[in-house]
Amino acid sequence: MEDFLESGQPSKYLYDLIRDYPRRAGKGIRPALLLASCQAHGGSLREALGPAVALEMLHNAFLIHDDLEDASPRRRGAATLHEVHGVALAVNAGDALAALALQPLMESSLLGSRVSRRLIEEFLLMIRQTTEGQALELGWRRDNVVDLGPADYLRLVVKKTCWYTTVAPLRLGAIVGSRDTAALDALSRFGLYLGIAFQIRDDLLSMLGSCERHGKEALGDIREGKRTLMLIHLLATAAGRDRVEVVDYLASAESERTLVDGLRVLELMEAYGSLAFAREYADGMMVAACEAFDDAFAGARGAAATEFIRELIPYVITRTL
Repeated sequence: MEDFLESGQPSKYLYDLIRDYPRRAGKGIRPALLLASCQAHGGSLREALGPAVALEMLHNAFLIHDDLEDASPRRRGAATLHEVHGVALAVNAGDALAALALQPLMESSLLGSRVSRRLIEEFLLMIRQTTEGQALELGWRRDNVVDLGPADYLRLVVKKTCWYTTVAPLRLGAIVGSRDTAALDALSRFGLYLGIAFQIRDDLLSMLGSCERHGKEALGDIREGKRTLMLIHLLATAAGRDRVEVVDYLASAESERTLVDGLRVLELMEAYGSLAFAREYADGMMVAACEAFDDAFAGARGAAATEFIRELIPYVITRTL
């Protein structure tokens, strides 16, 4: 990433900003999956490095805009970019980083023009799916949509999370490693199950983990009114005044939601079994991912890389960060 995060002018107002998030410690699960999928399908790390770099750069661009859309004060243990530099400069830095993320895909000397074109097509599909999912989430929050079920959550998560966290990395790696000869349907199915489990665990960590440990605002998802599986379950099961209380909370301005209010919603989630429901749902997705794994990697040639991906299945729902 350092090679592609150009130095230039104005450094103070642009290039210093676009290097900020990529230099903060992150999980790196997206490029790791891409690199492993490439090796599992017979390719080399060197061949997959460009797409992996592009994916991680794009992820960081998404984070800049996501923090703005959620008015988040912290990211990866430090103040968000817009908190430090203001909204306008942060938006511009996110735009620039998203554009720079395409550069590693333009180097076709290793892969050839046909495979490089396929990678660009996959990136565009991933961007479309992700932004459609983000629009759903933001729209539900703006319009205070409360009549939702698990199927709606899955529709959201498949687009918003799965495509660019698990499905696209697996597909991109397979395209590189197999020179676009690998079957992608079974791989995508495995990635969907893995991505859903990943997102549910992320939602649980946001509610149950401390902001100091995870580098985020305490109870951030609750205070932002995000339609997590736990919130959707609570809205469907809470009775009488309890449900009215939750709906009124979601209808209030985000600036008016206090930590005490958020703790009350969390208390109701515990009382109505919403947290337990989400854990069980994530466990079900893990079982489905395990069952889909063998079919997804039936033609895999890289044993170590394939085993690395297999071991990610329990990791996504037991991780603490």
